[in-house]
Amino acid sequence: MADEKTLKLGWTGRFFEDFSVGDVYKHTLGRTITATDNSWFTLLTQNTAPLHFDAHYASHTEFKRPLVNSCLTLSLVTGQSVSDISQNVFANLGWDDVRMPHPVFEGDTVYSESEVVAKRLSKSRPDVGLVTVKTIGYNQAGDIVISFSRALLVYRSGHGPSKNRPRPKNQQSR
Repeated sequence: MADEKTLKLGWTGRFFEDFSVGDVYKHTLGRTITATDNSWFTLLTQNTAPLHFDAHYASHTEFKRPLVNSCLTLSLVTGQSVSDISQNVFANLGWDDVRMPHPVFEGDTVYSESEVVAKRLSKSRPDVGLVTVKTIGYNQAGDIVISFSRALLVYRSGHGPSKNRPRPKNQQSR
């Protein structure tokens, strides 16, 4: 029947079973960091280093312009990885070996990718597994601006709250 519709689920992310050591995910979205992003994030988090929000001060440094707050870079690159790595997260366990080998400046566009470096079933929680990834963020010129390892607990397939998602009311049965 021509009027019949088929419900197609959008991307729901990977579950523990979907990860394999050695897999590399090139995260889809890039993000250009604006002066407003940098200033607001810096002031919101009460970072008082003028290098991030005072252009006059920054003009007298080696860099000659404001540096993007490193915590913004960490947050952005972690966020870019969510749809591929932690859409079905039970909990983040931590970030290790955070390195920032190249500065990020206002106007830079940041991209990222992650590699699965380890995985195992949880010993205490049968509905999740431990996944460890190494993530790198890089700018529009390909310079690596951040790298880190992140450990997280990811739901196993068929577990977790996403399976209980409500449907919109007043919708035709599909």
